[in-house]
Amino acid sequence: MALPVLSSSGVKFRRVLAHFPQELSLAFAYGSGVFRQAGPSAGHSENNMLDFVFAVDDAVTWHMMNLLKNKSHYSFLKVFGPKQISNIQSYGAGIYYNTLVPCNGRMIKYGVISTDALIDDLLHWRTLYVAGRLQKPVKILTQNENGKLQAALISNLKSAVTAAFLMLPESFSEEDLYMQIAGLSYSGDFRMIIGEDRSKVQNIVKPNVPYFQKLYSNILQDCPQVVYKHHLGRLEIDKSPEGQFTQLMALPKNLQQKITSLVDPPGKNRDVEEILLQVAHDPDCGLVVHQGISGIVRSSSIVQSAKTILTAGAKKSVTYSAKKLYKMTKGWLKKTS
Repeated sequence: MALPVLSSSGVKFRRVLAHFPQELSLAFAYGSGVFRQAGPSAGHSENNMLDFVFAVDDAVTWHMMNLLKNKSHYSFLKVFGPKQISNIQSYGAGIYYNTLVPCNGRMIKYGVISTDALIDDLLHWRTLYVAGRLQKPVKILTQNENGKLQAALISNLKSAVTAAFLMLPESFSEEDLYMQIAGLSYSGDFRMIIGEDRSKVQNIVKPNVPYFQKLYSNILQDCPQVVYKHHLGRLEIDKSPEGQFTQLMALPKNLQQKITSLVDPPGKNRDVEEILLQVAHDPDCGLVVHQGISGIVRSSSIVQSAKTILTAGAKKSVTYSAKKLYKMTKGWLKKTS
């Protein structure tokens, strides 16, 4: 899972990590401050905010220790103590963000998620919030020997490939695949309408194809349903109803449930396998899968964004949103110029 970044920045990230309680099952850095991106962020990675996610086995204890070390990172919610902070963390995508935090001369943002909530999202796509970030290249900073977590990380990558296959034609390029995978967690995200550069997926993938290959090449080579012509950068998949049914049956449980609720009329209560077989024969199978993913992402992104007003505080929320809007506008102006 660990991938090299474009500059020798491992020490920089470890120095940031040293400011926090060390009881972490997984810590990773992601985003334009870690991997070069095209678009408005290009060439300014040293000025971009560094984004981190920390997975912890005991959220209450971790927040208690972090409040002792870094009380200023928290909004007014710090007065309610670690238990209430952990309760708020459990809503939406199950992650609690502290944002616009000065650290070692850089601005950072870090999210805290429980290990169990992370594993659940990786396996079942409950929210696709952190699971979606881990479908793209990240810089793993520390990871303990949790076998269940390691298996869930791999399962999430395989699920991303399966979902992308269902939305792609019979033949496509590796870049097409990675664009589809990178876009999964943005499907239905209202922030892609207000607050994010709409070319974000393309900006992520194009400069980082080698890093996507490091994540996915073994999975593609071992997949019986794809012909992976690595030397040509092309792939061919089985788009027969039988092939699509196999892929639908391999999707995460929550996505399967979203698909069945879209297709099955209320009150019919047909078996999930029967409904997915119907979808496999539908010419719009890929569209149905996309709608199911959008439904998962939309609800979690709305709740998570609303939660940010509490976790960041009003002033930081306005500042952070203004930065996002500026990047979106800058990207739009660049496209139209």
